[in-house]
Amino acid sequence: MAWTFGEFHLDPDRFQLDRRGVAVSLEPQVLALLILLVGNHDRLVSKNEIVDAVWAGRAVSDSSISSRIRSARRAVDDNGVRQGTIQTVHGRGFRFVAEVKTTTPGRIASATGTTAPREHPTRRPSIAILPFRPLGAEPDLGILAEAIPHEIIEALSRLRWLAVIARGSSFRFGMAATDLDVIAAALSARYVLTGIVECHGGRVAVALELVEARSRRVLWADRLEARLDDMDELRARIVAQLVAALETHIPYNEASRARSGAFEDLDAWANYHLGLRHLYRFTAADTARAQSFFERAIAADPNLARAHAGLSFTSFLTAFLRFGPDTAAAVRATRQHAECALALDALDPFANFTMGRSFWLTDQPEIAADWLSRATTLNPNYAQGFYASAFTTMLTGDADATIGALNTSLNLSPLDPLLYGVHGVRAQLLMQQEDYEAAAGWGDRAVTLPGAHYLIGMIALIANGLAGRQERARRLRQDIRRRKPDASATDYFTAFPIRHAASRARIAVELARQGF
Repeated sequence: MAWTFGEFHLDPDRFQLDRRGVAVSLEPQVLALLILLVGNHDRLVSKNEIVDAVWAGRAVSDSSISSRIRSARRAVDDNGVRQGTIQTVHGRGFRFVAEVKTTTPGRIASATGTTAPREHPTRRPSIAILPFRPLGAEPDLGILAEAIPHEIIEALSRLRWLAVIARGSSFRFGMAATDLDVIAAALSARYVLTGIVECHGGRVAVALELVEARSRRVLWADRLEARLDDMDELRARIVAQLVAALETHIPYNEASRARSGAFEDLDAWANYHLGLRHLYRFTAADTARAQSFFERAIAADPNLARAHAGLSFTSFLTAFLRFGPDTAAAVRATRQHAECALALDALDPFANFTMGRSFWLTDQPEIAADWLSRATTLNPNYAQGFYASAFTTMLTGDADATIGALNTSLNLSPLDPLLYGVHGVRAQLLMQQEDYEAAAGWGDRAVTLPGAHYLIGMIALIANGLAGRQERARRLRQDIRRRKPDASATDYFTAFPIRHAASRARIAVELARQGF
């Protein structure tokens, strides 16, 4: 909802006052006051309501309120004598008395009297990190309440798909800011992260909350604590877990927002996020849908590197899972789209990730490892990058590096869409170490997770067969045949070209025994 009165147009969603189509420069508190008064033009607004909305309920003097009222009057060409727009009701509050018309959401008046569409809400997602609120009198808490958000802002700046509001802007609102509508509108932030820091019994705890500003929905929340002596480790955990949470929850929410809009009006970022929603379902139909959304994103913005990386991912799935009739063409497309993404943004971790995985398809794990290491260097909290690194070192037989990367990936993103792959790689490594019971256990966990495809089923089948669990192997064999009737040992070794010769031979024998 937006309003017009006289020569003015006030849009709370855009947090902007226009006069004859030209933006009026105002302090955030003055603009928040105007929004409160105009939005309640049919009644008296008390001083207490103004304090709650503009100062988040903090104690303020009457002179502070009067100062903001004077500024609001000047902005709309009124004054304390005429009071033709904002009227003082002595001892009680204020009333907006000018004639107000409600305008159609999504359109604003231009200087020529025509209307212009508002910016589409599906632009690149943005987030504001506010200073945390300290609970307690310890002097160090105030320092931590600013230091931790500052580190978070630095870490999030590595994410190429998310716009992070600069510290100088977001910290203007202070630790006690609670009116997320005003903050998000003033900063043009779609998401807001708040936190509380408290200390008790020699321990420090930090509670985090990620909120979608428009709906005020809490998308994710967590609480982490540690001893005061382990403060550095806690700060690192906070950053790592938050980055992983954002990589999961914001893209999912962005796709939900995009689906609520008109399909033909979606911008590049909206199409990209809709593509992600289908990408991690790992079926032929969903991979094709993801590809179409990434192509639409590139049509809207040919320079969107992430959409090109998305096409590399869909081409990889087509080759890896044998979705199409021309696997060789899909292998070439995987590399070509990754190269295009890197040409547009060489510092995007996702682009480097897709380039690394393209070398899996050509049995060049050593080259893949270099690109995947680059991806996790660019974003040290990139869970899928560590998973892909683990897959690569598993192929070459480096058990210690594989276990380390798997554990890092799992700690960063315990509910990752590629979690089935994390468990599958662990099962494959355990088979190479001839621990078939443990391999079967991890294989069974992998195959039950969302997104697990027929190749994961083959890992579980081999592990259970080698462990002597024949009934379980029989059920897995039936499920694989149902999902991929032409699955073969060639498919398995093309996907997992392990260098460990003895393990490869044992797996080949077991696959033949199972009818593959």
